[in-house]
Amino acid sequence: MKVVEESLHIPVADVVLEVDVVIPDRPRGVVLFAHGSGSGRHSPRGRRVAAELSDAGLATVLADLLTPAEEHRDEMRFAVGLLAARVTALTDWLAMYSRTRGLGIGYFGASTGAAASLVAAAERPGTAQAVVSRGGRPDLAGEHLQRVYQPTLLIVGGDDAGVVDLNCEALRRLPAEARLEIVPGATHLFEEPGAMERVADQARDWFLLHLRPVAHPAGQYT
Repeated sequence: MKVVEESLHIPVADVVLEVDVVIPDRPRGVVLFAHGSGSGRHSPRGRRVAAELSDAGLATVLADLLTPAEEHRDEMRFAVGLLAARVTALTDWLAMYSRTRGLGIGYFGASTGAAASLVAAAERPGTAQAVVSRGGRPDLAGEHLQRVYQPTLLIVGGDDAGVVDLNCEALRRLPAEARLEIVPGATHLFEEPGAMERVADQARDWFLLHLRPVAHPAGQYT
């Protein structure tokens, strides 16, 4: 299978974000990965999931949502509004970029990146089509949760007790199709044997079910 791999620098507001893009032949959709502070496009967990999605025919975009300088600032740890604005900007770029134009866009968010993905989904109801949260903090999306009408899958480790409760509450607040999957015996980072494989399988199936081509995309970036 022919695969295009490229690393790009994308101007967003007053910064430039680094992204790694992998596009298989005839992709069935594109998934943007949103990580929280302390993680980024080189995360081995994110890359493991991205590889599974790529093997299933989905394009993947792993992004550093913070610059290297921002990563060292404590106040950025829970800067969900900033992260969401950058996820939204990258969504607009994907909708216009020549290699992903016309593809349905999904979000795979981890930790605070999951909250940022949910906020971006609320802000781009006509562009983003599905959301998967891994060990996420959907509660940090606040009132935006009630405007997320995209199908949303919340995946939580069974031994990540506090986060399980937060995701159960978020599930009740989401207004459209949503599901909570609890991985037995898994902790917050899903480091246990087989845990990340299960996350990847569930994410793959969710995106393949819900991502659809865009009928008439407008504009184009090269």
